[in-house]
Amino acid sequence: MEEGAVPAVDVKDVRKTFGGVEALAGVDLRIGRGEFFTMLGPSGSGKTTLLRIIAGFVRADAGQILLNGVDVTREPPYARNVNTVFQDYALFPHMTVHENVEYGLRVKGIGRNQRRTRAQEALAMVRLPDHGARKPAQLSGGQRQRVALARAIANEPEVLLLDEPLGALDLKLRQEMQLELKTIQREIGITFIFVTHDQEEALTMSDRLAVMNNGRLEQLGTPIDVYERPANEFVAGFIGVSNLLERNGRRFTIRPEKLSIEPIGTPVAPGHHAEPGRITEVIYLGAITRYSIQLDAGDSLIAISQNLQPLTPEELLEARDRRVQVDWLEAQTFTINAPPA
Repeated sequence: MEEGAVPAVDVKDVRKTFGGVEALAGVDLRIGRGEFFTMLGPSGSGKTTLLRIIAGFVRADAGQILLNGVDVTREPPYARNVNTVFQDYALFPHMTVHENVEYGLRVKGIGRNQRRTRAQEALAMVRLPDHGARKPAQLSGGQRQRVALARAIANEPEVLLLDEPLGALDLKLRQEMQLELKTIQREIGITFIFVTHDQEEALTMSDRLAVMNNGRLEQLGTPIDVYERPANEFVAGFIGVSNLLERNGRRFTIRPEKLSIEPIGTPVAPGHHAEPGRITEVIYLGAITRYSIQLDAGDSLIAISQNLQPLTPEELLEARDRRVQVDWLEAQTFTINAPPA
């Protein structure tokens, strides 16, 4: 976000404990207006707790929550101009799609004509303009997710909170909805705060993301920052696959796609480093093939290569136990902090 700008959400030293377990240990975050911001982490990292504190469903033990510069720390959910989209969508099965989208507006006392107009506009934004008369049971999982999104958009919130809303979808639909959500967010310009444990989802959708673990913020940055320059060993291991090595007292990571597998004895180009090893496993994944390699130095690496040419089962079998040379460009390694003692 721009320096000096008032953030859409300002989280200041927020702490929360449940039954002696520290769920949040003093988290600070500034989320810009119109930003697609993701909170990423494993189960128990504190990401959902923080989202619920921003929404007002959970009260923090300490710290502040500011929305567009206004302190709402002690305000109830209905007094905050935010809306939440949940994983189970929470649609009313007895209502039509249009009635579901209108529901929040009706609770607010918005007039019938204005409700209908805003609901229809919201359904058009999520590409469901002709589905208003249907019931939720007549929709696919992806369509129900869009209706839940339309219901939230119709309320015109300053911030939209999304609690793993794609978790119930199958992989192909989930990937389609990732791109759809990002497109919708850009069109309407609302700040989105998205919670997920899926690293690929976070990298695909986010302007910036916060990687969380054990109630603490491990790293904050753009997807490129976090993937290419992980702050520590946890981030390197959690975001995608990363090879962690130590040579001459330096700990560094190198991503699998940065490695090349060469025949033993291949000349090493300037700026490169190469080590011998043995392929121990080969896994065909369609677009890529993944190789597990045991280096002579004792380390294990994962390398991947694009399948630019057709492969045969025989070629994959022959690759196992093959002696190879693993080569990487030194400039594509990244020095990483050692874990705390």
